[in-house]
Amino acid sequence: MSFVEESKALLDTSANNTYPAEWRDYIRAREGIYSQLLPNYLEPNMRSEAMWVMRSQCYSGEEVGIHVERGDICWMDYGQTFINEMGYQHFGLVVSLWNKKALVIPVTSNPSAYEKAGDGSQPGNHLFRIGMPEGLNRPSTLFMNDIRFVNTARILCIRAHIDTNSSMFRAIQSQLVMCLMGVNEAKYDTMHR
Repeated sequence: MSFVEESKALLDTSANNTYPAEWRDYIRAREGIYSQLLPNYLEPNMRSEAMWVMRSQCYSGEEVGIHVERGDICWMDYGQTFINEMGYQHFGLVVSLWNKKALVIPVTSNPSAYEKAGDGSQPGNHLFRIGMPEGLNRPSTLFMNDIRFVNTARILCIRAHIDTNSSMFRAIQSQLVMCLMGVNEAKYDTMHR
């Protein structure tokens, strides 16, 4: 079963009779809106809406059996987005946990992003190549400039892990600090002359 199929099955509210009729009516109404206004985004929006209906009142993923650690690569729902943001269901690397939230760097398996990505040796690059850690089925890239804190209830499952003591994880942390502090390649070169 693919991740999309798995998440659809997990979030299928119509098959879940524990939710009141009002919630099911809400989802049906939203489906009508999305199919008319954003037909190309109907499926991701509906999965995201179902996730919100089911888990928005959870304080953390622990309430639904998700126990995440630093270094975990998780399949999760980021929710709706604007252009140039990671959204809906994608992987994310957990780099920190703080007060029931995870600091997550979104992950893509887009081949074009992978080609453009660096390995941490190029300061200022917002794309960071992580290869194919065990549990993932395609070479993957981090979107360093799309990092965010999220409620861990957004996590559907844990698929892979990067050892937090590894040189790769340390390089990710270093690149992340440069991204957060606004250090691009030109500034890095000036600072380290």
